[in-house]
Amino acid sequence: MSKRCMLSLVIAGVSLAASSAAAQTVGDPRNPIFRNIYTADPSAHVWADGRLYVYPSHDIAPPRGADLMDEYHVYSTNDMVNWVDHGEILRASNVPWGRPEGGFMWAPDVAYKNGIYYFYFPHPSGTDWNNTWKIGVATSTQPAANFTVQGYIQGLESLIDPAVFVDDDGQAYLYYGGGGIAKGGKLKANMMEIDGQMQTMQGLVDFHEASWVHKRNGLYYLSYSDNYDQNGDHNRMRYATSTSPLGPWTYRGIYIDSTDSYTNHGSIVEYKGQWYAFYHTSMLSGNDWLRSVSVDKLYYNNDGTIQLVQQTKQHGTPHFTTPLAIPGKIQAEDYDNGGQGVAYSDGSPQNEGGAYRPNEGVDVGAIPSGGFHVGWLSTSEWVEYTVNVATSGTYTVSARVATQTANGSSLRILFDGKKVGTLAVPNTGEWQTYTTVSTQVNLVAGKHILQLRFGDAFNLDDLTFTKQ
Repeated sequence: MSKRCMLSLVIAGVSLAASSAAAQTVGDPRNPIFRNIYTADPSAHVWADGRLYVYPSHDIAPPRGADLMDEYHVYSTNDMVNWVDHGEILRASNVPWGRPEGGFMWAPDVAYKNGIYYFYFPHPSGTDWNNTWKIGVATSTQPAANFTVQGYIQGLESLIDPAVFVDDDGQAYLYYGGGGIAKGGKLKANMMEIDGQMQTMQGLVDFHEASWVHKRNGLYYLSYSDNYDQNGDHNRMRYATSTSPLGPWTYRGIYIDSTDSYTNHGSIVEYKGQWYAFYHTSMLSGNDWLRSVSVDKLYYNNDGTIQLVQQTKQHGTPHFTTPLAIPGKIQAEDYDNGGQGVAYSDGSPQNEGGAYRPNEGVDVGAIPSGGFHVGWLSTSEWVEYTVNVATSGTYTVSARVATQTANGSSLRILFDGKKVGTLAVPNTGEWQTYTTVSTQVNLVAGKHILQLRFGDAFNLDDLTFTKQ
């Protein structure tokens, strides 16, 4: 590993042909906010024109993991409801020193200084992508167009996820990392060279990737994604604080729980007096690698700690007009009306089984002995049901399931976005050989949204809730 990062950028002056793309109004006031393409890793900033801009990465469909990510777009808003897609500003083929095969345009960030916008992006320089990452820089006098590639910051390690924070005194800092390594250091005034040495960020707990730094009331916050991977849930967003932009840091906790995506990556920004947390989910696609940017309000406690962000989304309506009753049996195929990203998230556009509700995306097959099952499941997929809980208390929830998956699977149970239980799904030997698995959950009386998040490859016939 290189310990000194004092070298300058190389390969200057490559302009981007795609920067002239006309802006188009897209987006949605409900999550996820961008629906014209798949977007992830949102970097949000407020610039002098009074608009909030989001610089995400772009998941190309059909995906091949994260390999094909390319063609960065920029979005902006002046009211957090109506969004403009300013079009593409950079693609792999515009990077002369980049990987010959293209792709691998991962999470970017942008900084502004002295009339120039600096777009920082990770991209490999060789076919051996994992060992040849560079932090590229493109510049423009506009926040969402006419960027020109200036080269890459020499002397850095092969790491990803650049984030640049400009302090009140004008000093800029670069943060990057990955694979449990988190580093930060000063940038020179030209925003294109490291000033001194990059330092390992001290005091972080379970760092994975996705550094982001913001400042509030004189306190610096470093947020990041962790390594959490249990019972079908994945990365969460943690944060730490410091009185210095380079630490040492004091770990504070988790501010975003796992989403329905395998990854988590976000940013925190204040706009018109309200703080916001940007992140991504897979609710539009049901695919871990076709993600979509979401945003929710973020709140601080009086001591400066961050409250857990309440992830929001639009919900559907009951399939049979009225909420399903708890206690009682819920047939898996009786999920809410509302469609993809609202009542369910399914990775294939068609109903693979076609045995029930054939014009919708949830895969429903017939059970030989009678009835239907929801099947062809994969991680990131979910369905929702509007339910009414008769009385508060402890309930046994039993699921009738079947799978040939060697190591079984899992079923996570959420009420109003909060996980209340997880069921382990064992290998039953055959796809139509069903068994019943149970757990206990504590429920509150009233109307709720029950969400079921699936692990890989099993069939679900029904759930039964029994009051204890």
